[in-house]
Amino acid sequence: MIPLCPSADLIDSGDGVPFAVVYCSRAGRGFAIRYQGQVYAYLNQCSHVPMEMDYQPNHFFDGTGHWLMCATHGAIYSPQTGHCRMGPCRGGLIKIDVSEVGGVVHWHTAPNLKPLEF
Repeated sequence: MIPLCPSADLIDSGDGVPFAVVYCSRAGRGFAIRYQGQVYAYLNQCSHVPMEMDYQPNHFFDGTGHWLMCATHGAIYSPQTGHCRMGPCRGGLIKIDVSEVGGVVHWHTAPNLKPLEF
């Protein structure tokens, strides 16, 4: 478990909190968001074209606050599952496991997902 941010930093359908990762030996970014009271995290990479999704820093939700949207081609993803709901996408977002303990959001490493070390 790696501490990410205070729980209060994530507001329902609000801005995400970014974090640096190494996924499959490549440096990248992940992001955590809160939707309907739950925290979710994904690799910041659209499944359509491997580009970061936020069109303004840390802004991932569409105008309704109910869908995650890729700013480049408009692919729409479910915030709870990362599955593609419509638009150009292949599959879904890559999920990163998260938990909340004692008012802090943590993200979890995996065999192919590590923190970026300087």
